Amino acid sequence: MSITVTFIDHSGKPVAANAEAGDNLLRVGQAAGLPLEGTCEGQMACSTCHVIVAAEWFDRLPEASEEEEDMLDFAAGARRTSRLSCQIELAAQMDGLTVSIPASHADARRM
Repeated sequence: MSITVTFIDHSGKPVAANAEAGDNLLRVGQAAGLPLEGTCEGQMACSTCHVIVAAEWFDRLPEASEEEEDMLDFAAGARRTSRLSCQIELAAQMDGLTVSIPASHADARRM
């Protein structure tokens, strides 16, 4: 089953991306050309894949681990619904998930 994820870029433009159950949100965003750096390649050693989950979706996702919460303390523009995209494995029930890329986000790969 195909899952559609909508990323809202820093300018407010929606970018739809297709994924499959088991795909990693970071990799889906990168494949869609979004500025999600993911410096640590999903090892939770940075916060460069920080996204803000839409409020209506936040409580529907698995809870963040304590380690993820600790890394989010370093994320620029973190909010209550912030998550590290590398820690979100997509499931069929996440079809329609919407996440925003913080305006303060910078991808060093594009500098």
